[in-house]
Amino acid sequence: MRRTTPFLLTMLLAGTSVLVSTPAHGQGTLAPVSAGLTSQLATVIGSIPVFVHANDIDTARGAVTRAGLTLITTWDKIGVAVARGTSAQVAAVRAVAGVTYVEGDQSIKLLLSSSHAATRGQQARVGLRDGQGRPVDGRGVSAAIIDSGVDGTHPFFRNADGTSAVKLNLKNVCGPLTDLGVTLPVPNDSCFADLTAINDTDTLSVGGHGTHVAGIVGGRDTRLSDGTQVHGAAPGATLISLSVGAGLTIFGSDSALNWVLDHHANPCAGCPPIRVSNNSYGPVGGGPFDPNSATTKLQRALAAEGVLTIWAAGNDGPGNSATNPPGQDPTPGVIMVASYDDQGTGTRDGLVSDFSSRGAAGQPATYPDISAPGSNITSSCRAYLAICATGLDPHNGPGLLDIATFNTISGTSMATPHVVGIVTQLFQVAPNASPAQIESAVKATAYKFGNGAAYEAYGPYTTSVDKGTGLIDAYAAALSLGATPA
Repeated sequence: MRRTTPFLLTMLLAGTSVLVSTPAHGQGTLAPVSAGLTSQLATVIGSIPVFVHANDIDTARGAVTRAGLTLITTWDKIGVAVARGTSAQVAAVRAVAGVTYVEGDQSIKLLLSSSHAATRGQQARVGLRDGQGRPVDGRGVSAAIIDSGVDGTHPFFRNADGTSAVKLNLKNVCGPLTDLGVTLPVPNDSCFADLTAINDTDTLSVGGHGTHVAGIVGGRDTRLSDGTQVHGAAPGATLISLSVGAGLTIFGSDSALNWVLDHHANPCAGCPPIRVSNNSYGPVGGGPFDPNSATTKLQRALAAEGVLTIWAAGNDGPGNSATNPPGQDPTPGVIMVASYDDQGTGTRDGLVSDFSSRGAAGQPATYPDISAPGSNITSSCRAYLAICATGLDPHNGPGLLDIATFNTISGTSMATPHVVGIVTQLFQVAPNASPAQIESAVKATAYKFGNGAAYEAYGPYTTSVDKGTGLIDAYAAALSLGATPA
């Protein structure tokens, strides 16, 4: 497949949270706030959305009422009430007994294969079998794609029987509109409307990013018009799309994580459980990890219930020393991905992508966990969507009308879904494995390619500031979890 100079698409997060403690407090004390909210309160005119944290949802909900805030929705399992109010009302809710943290919403943008030889994902698919003797292709596992949306009608998602690999396609209908002070009925209190009948939430967002990402996770075997064969990392996996729009905010993305937390065991009729989510978004320039944020609480609750959360490291290159904040969470089952360049050959001894964010030297907690191909990745696109139009290597799909329906884009956004797809393969092999066991298998079997910074000891593994524990090796990881040769 032809390759091009890497195109970088980054995601922007306006402001980051500071590290603060969250002790319970009583009368006369104020709950701490995120740094982003502090800056918003200094300039706010009118009302703003906030996340009110407590040890249980009844306390959080009651605090919102007492302070006069308008409730938007609740994230029950982590004790967070999302509300809207004035600066005076925000100050009031901080003083309510039982409130542990008040967090502001923040704007974010999206972070911007042919490399299944480098990851040995294709070798695992054709050369290994699960406990039922089936090819290791991610079947029986669902992956949640939290992104701009997914065009489930794209030919890359077409199963042999004509159905789509995208079995559920949800659209956030309250985030951007509540930011404008507009209140809508929220379906099932989740902020997500079911648009599976249309099965295209990416065009509604004028996005393209989510469709490209979803194709890397689970695109089906497809022959392009020039004869090239393409497929995703896990062409048997089920895809669940949660569209939070091209204009992302923390509220939208956290709402999607909360939906996964509430519904992962049974996301839709006939769908296997969700075991992993793809999160290809984060702040330009990275930032400090905030253990008190709703994002952290959600991904830790997900890990406790058997679901991995996978993050892109960021696209800020070697001149930067800060990775994606939630990806720095040391909780087993939270993985951060750096980008690897196989130089268009499928080699396992390629390069750390020049755009891939590095951690802070001497602070291994900020390093990526693993590397996967992210340079010049060809996947599903629509030429009329903003992000797909930036690709420099368009390809026509299998049908006569499939003009420029595949394109080549680079970024840690593209590396992350490689890992998500491989994780579905690993859960197929070991359905009873915990997120910690899956992460351990990925790190323990990583291929130690030599380019970039030296590896250094960190816990039971060796890791590096730019590539983490090395290049993900689907074949070796699957064998370690019990797959057998075909």
